[in-house]
Amino acid sequence: MTVTLADVAARARVSPATVSRVLNGNYPVAASTRERVLRAVDELDYVLNGPASSLAAATSDLVGILVNDIADPFFGIMAGAAQSAIGEGASGRAGGEKLAVVCNTGGSPERELTYLTLLQRQRAAAVILTGGSLEDPDHLAATAAKLARLADAGTRIVLCGRPPVAGDAGLAALAFDNRAGARRLTEHLLSLGHRRIGYVAGPANRTTTRHRLEGHRDAMAAAGLSGGQEELTVHGPYDRRAGYDSTLELLRRDGSLTAIVAANDTVALGACAALRDRGLSIPGDVSVAGFDDLPFSVDAVPALTTVRLPLHEAGARAGRLAMGTEEPPAGGIATVPGELMVRDSTAPPATGARERAGRGRTA
Repeated sequence: MTVTLADVAARARVSPATVSRVLNGNYPVAASTRERVLRAVDELDYVLNGPASSLAAATSDLVGILVNDIADPFFGIMAGAAQSAIGEGASGRAGGEKLAVVCNTGGSPERELTYLTLLQRQRAAAVILTGGSLEDPDHLAATAAKLARLADAGTRIVLCGRPPVAGDAGLAALAFDNRAGARRLTEHLLSLGHRRIGYVAGPANRTTTRHRLEGHRDAMAAAGLSGGQEELTVHGPYDRRAGYDSTLELLRRDGSLTAIVAANDTVALGACAALRDRGLSIPGDVSVAGFDDLPFSVDAVPALTTVRLPLHEAGARAGRLAMGTEEPPAGGIATVPGELMVRDSTAPPATGARERAGRGRTA
């Protein structure tokens, strides 16, 4: 049900004219009155009309692409591919051109909700949300409510690399199979003979982190190695520094590790640096594996064993779904598999590797 300016006025116990003055900022209003009006706006989730030019149509020419960190190639590749697909087939003026705007949340759940509200105010034609979501019930409920309002207003919603949640009915979702990819990666290490495998996980409250960690632990449990997994897991951000620090912590906990699995390729680079700084060779002493197959992975020294996610293809498909030029997947959800890429950073444990790995133990 659409909330009107009159609804806000009734909640704030003021006239509609006073609400308009507060929201337009073109007339002095007492601070206490202004606060009551703004509180009513928040409580009712009242959305201002966007530019006058967008009022004649159900939606505008704007498409929002939400990313966690545009500097991270994982998000940059998907956003760039989506933006290119959004522009395909348009012929300039009056040719169906859309303005794709990348919204960088910085991982802030509050910022994500703010961007969704702003896009709703602008009557966005489509919204693409990339990457995993925060596993917080209140945030998930608030996000689902925002997306439902956008969809009711005619905005196409596409989730790219993000699993659907309750209340996302009617949305198009391209979900990466992180769990299966992580399982295959750990099974590869187990097949080489590794048994003491450390895991550098991402933030504990993200869906991507949970799914990749579950896949790793499923493989370990199937091999009869489920014991001690908490001790051999360290959580941190998806960045190089976290990979470095977490690897040092894993070596402190267990200097006999012969392999380390990283939450993504950027984290894996930090893990490799930490091992080298401790005088350990890769993969001679410790094998290292990443996830995503970012562009630098094949050029790392040694080249990273990883799981390739089709980031560009998924982003382009998300752009076409946002434009309505591709039919949504059956049931609204498509699972996108990853591909194991075996390279030089993993090898069978060398004879005496556990003894040499002891050099990595820190006080």
